Order: sequence, then structure tokens, then C-alpha cells
Amino acid sequence: MLSGITSEKSTIVNAMPFNKEEGKMSAGLTFENCDHSKDPIVGCALEGIANMVAGIKDVSIVIHSPQGCASTVAAGYDNHEVDFTKRKVGCTRLFESDIVMGASEKLKGLIKEADQSFNAKVMFVVGTCAADIIGEDLEGLCNKLQPEVKAKLVPLLAGGFRGNAYDGLSMGLAALLPFIKKRQNKRRGGRKPRIVNIIAPQANLNPTWWADLHWVTQTLKSLSIKVQTVFSHNTSFEELEQAGQATANILLSHDVGYKFARKMQQTHDIPLILDDIPLPVGVKNTTRWLKALAAHFKIEERVEPLVKQGEEMVVDTLRRRALMIIPRYRNCRVAVSTDGTLGIGLVRMLFEELEMIPEVLLFRSAMPDSRSILEQELQSLGISPRVAFSADGYQIKQTLEEFDVDAVIGSAWEKYMAEELGIKIAFDVFSPTNRETYLDKPYFGYEGMINLMEVIANDWERAFRSKEIHWT
Repeated sequence: MLSGITSEKSTIVNAMPFNKEEGKMSAGLTFENCDHSKDPIVGCALEGIANMVAGIKDVSIVIHSPQGCASTVAAGYDNHEVDFTKRKVGCTRLFESDIVMGASEKLKGLIKEADQSFNAKVMFVVGTCAADIIGEDLEGLCNKLQPEVKAKLVPLLAGGFRGNAYDGLSMGLAALLPFIKKRQNKRRGGRKPRIVNIIAPQANLNPTWWADLHWVTQTLKSLSIKVQTVFSHNTSFEELEQAGQATANILLSHDVGYKFARKMQQTHDIPLILDDIPLPVGVKNTTRWLKALAAHFKIEERVEPLVKQGEEMVVDTLRRRALMIIPRYRNCRVAVSTDGTLGIGLVRMLFEELEMIPEVLLFRSAMPDSRSILEQELQSLGISPRVAFSADGYQIKQTLEEFDVDAVIGSAWEKYMAEELGIKIAFDVFSPTNRETYLDKPYFGYEGMINLMEVIANDWERAFRSKEIHWT
């Protein structure tokens, strides 16, 4: 298994990948002088909760915080591309005097005002770091105030002391669970209807992650599999309540959502499927994911044409436009800095399909539930890159400085780091990105592989263009 070791001076858990030749684990990454985080990459729990709640159309948010935290909530709505006119957000705008003297009355007044103004079915009352410092009893306050307001009040403590954005996404999912109605009539015998819920599509570093969600929903539709509820993107509260009608859950993240899915299995008898394999990143993983989906629903004959068509599309596109450039990637040593959702699947695509050598894998999240999938991938490929989890900006830069790599695959942050360190080739693939994006492009699926390769090919070309020409 991938085991964790923690340095006394390190704030992260370092993984020790399997070395097939030696028959043991190779040494994990350790970092000195990490008593505090430098350039943290992952935001606070409030960002994660906002990112989950913003995907539900019929709810409002009241944040008990200084005014700056409102921008964090706004970022959650930005991530779902929700127009300002459709956002129902109130902020208590705490000042220093409120922190010293207390602000319960201020919060009560805002809840009542927001209830009248927003007329939402559910109101999430979210406490931030300031509420934690004050020691605000949000649950008690909401229980006492509930008879006076129409909206169902849901208290949530989301201070940064309580975790990062991934933890916040998990908190947001947990808060939605009580609203899911149980199936009225138990199904007896026969074939179960093909109905699925999709969990955590926004926990994805594709700058247009909703294109990945669209690819999944369209693929399911083509196979006559109904999508009941998405947790959550452009989701109505009625859809949320009816999520218990599904016969399977599909998690589109290797970073969050496992605890929620397991809880749904316990309370609603809805199994989590496709949870032990990589997501559909690259040709082989897409084929594998589709065939596993088909095997669960016993529709293998329907998937075969999709697989054949997809694989032919990739081969035909590369034959016409990329066969001359793919050999240049062979034996290119790369450092990959991303999340588990895209990173686990990317390893096979890079190693088997592009013949690159993943030297270092740097993951933004802790990935406690998906490390076994990564371990299986590394063992089956027979490679042993160095791996780190919950890596922040400082640790990423230290790693790039210490390892001899030819290229870096990551976001705009890693691109700047690589340029500063003299690494010539850096691929700006993931969020946050400097790339201008007008059309949503998936990274999942057969088309997704072509989209990823297009970014990589263009960045490779740019890296070798002269920047020293002086025109006269």
C-alpha cells in the first residue's frame, strides 16, 4: 500500500510509491523548513462549502464574517458561472467591535432580513473564522430562530481552522444529505432501472470542468441511463430531494465525496460504482471506465460502438495531425502537479500513450480514499515516481528545484515556477490558468485526450520559440 510518513518539519503526508524491481516502497518526498505554509494553493473550508452550495438554485447563504469573506463565497458562484442577479448572499460584515462584544443580534437581524428578501426554501447560515473565534453557537441560534422564518435554516461552521477547500466540499455534501428523501416503494426483483446521481463534478482542476460533466451526462444519455441529481451544479432543490430514487452513484472526483457516497449507501441503499478505477482521462482509461459502467448495468453491447468510435477518432486525429510530434515526448521526464481527479488518470496517459516518464507526482489534496487507486496504477505500470500529497506552493517549488525534469504539467502557478527555475517546458493545463478559454472543452473521454494533447503541443511549441529576436 501507499504508506504515509511525516517529517517533523513537514506539514504534509508523503507517499512512498511501489518500486517493482526492488519489491519495496521507494522513499517519499520530505521537506525542510515547513513550519508554516508558503504560498498555499488550496483555499479554506468556506470556499469549498460555497462551491457546493452555489450549484443549488433554490437556496440562499448568510455568512457570519467580515466583509472580505463575501469574496470567497462569490468565487464559489463564479466557479458555476452564476450571474450576480441570481446570487442570494448576505454577510453580517463583522467589525472589530463585533468580535470583541459579540454579534449574535446582528446575525439574527440579517437572517430575518434575508428570509424576507430572498424567499428561499433553504438558508445556509455559515460561520467563518470570526464566528469560531467568537464562539458563536450557530446551531443553537438557528434552532431558536427557526419558528420566526420561512426558510429551513442549516447552520455550518466553515472557518479556515476547520480545513481546506476539499474539506469544505465534504462539509457541503454532508449538509445536503438530510434533505434527500428516502425511496417510498422498495423495488422487488427484476432489473433495476438505470438511474444515477453524479457527485462532486466541481472538484476538478479542468478550467472548464462543466464540460467534463457534460461529457459524462451525454454519454449516460446515449446509453439510456438517466441522471437524477448532480451534487451539485445547476441543480434544483426538488432534484436534490429526489436523489434517493437513483440506483447508483457515480463520483467524478478522487479528492472528495467518498464519505458522502458511503453514507448514501447506508441510508438510501444506493451503491457507489466505478470507485476503484481511474476517471476517464486518456484513451485506455476512458475505455476502461465505459466498460465498467456497461458491466454494472449489463449493457455491454451498447458501449462497444462508443468505444470503437472513440478510439478510431483519436487514432485518426493523431494520424493526420500529430504523428510527427508525438515522438518528441518519448522519454521526456515530467513532474505532474494537479489534483487526484485528473492526476491519477493522467499517469497512464503520459506513460503508456505518450511515452513520457512521470518522475514526480504532486497532488493538491490529501486523497485518503483514492491512494489505493494510484497505487494500483503505479504497480500495473511498473513505475515508481516520487509522490507528495497536500503539496503547497513552497513544496512544489522545492521539488521542481531538486529534481531533474524536462517538463512540468500543472497550472499557471507551476508554469511561473518552472520559468523561474530554468525549466524550459511547462504546460499550463489546469486551474488557475492564463489560457484564454471561450469554448468549454472536456478533459474526460476520447475528445478530452485530444484537448489535453492540443494544450501540451501548443505549449511545447511556444517553449522553443525565440524570445531574443530584435526587429529593426
